[in-house]
Amino acid sequence: MWQRIFFSAMLICVVVFTASPVLAGGNPHLQEAIAHTNEAIKHGGMGHAGAVVEHAVEALGHAKVAAKEMNNPHVDEGVSHLEEAIVHGKQGHAEVATKHAKTGLMHLKEAH
Repeated sequence: MWQRIFFSAMLICVVVFTASPVLAGGNPHLQEAIAHTNEAIKHGGMGHAGAVVEHAVEALGHAKVAAKEMNNPHVDEGVSHLEEAIVHGKQGHAEVATKHAKTGLMHLKEAH
């Protein structure tokens, strides 16, 4: 009897932990893209164009994977704005890069 209870409890744990990315908000690459975009925005607010680029590049990589997995127009739009953030950040335009990162973040959150 106790073996059945133990087995059932283990089975429930496996199901809950394997489903946790879905329960926690969906695509893990989208979550990473959002986190790095937030960092890009934070550094952009301080005028650090190089750090905007660094985090936007990381966010872009995750966003592109999420775009392939999700097929969501908001993710595609987020990718476009992250690419623009990188272009402007590389030119030293932290303010413009940050605006694109913020718009990209808005779209990524819509897909979330």
